Amino acid sequence: MTLREFQANIERTYGRRDAARGLAGTFLWFVEEVGELAEAIRLSDAEAVREEFADVAAWLVSLAQIEGIDLEDAVTAKYGGGCPSCGGCPCRCEDPSRPLR
Repeated sequence: MTLREFQANIERTYGRRDAARGLAGTFLWFVEEVGELAEAIRLSDAEAVREEFADVAAWLVSLAQIEGIDLEDAVTAKYGGGCPSCGGCPCRCEDPSRPLR
């Protein structure tokens, strides 16, 4: 499934509920899922990590959908050519410890 297909699937499945909850409420659920992912990583629970990554992705897609953003287009526009700062793939930025996103 492509990112666009995933976004459409999440919209079909949860779109009405997400819209009713709104951006702020949906963002709170997203943050909760990020916390659950952090806990799974801390516990080194591989199956939980896998499931929580899926949940985080689903909630992120819901946020994009509420805002009318085609996430596949947004990701391609920013990262499709490699690093958005230096254009390299792999990144050739001076300080690799500093996130550039």
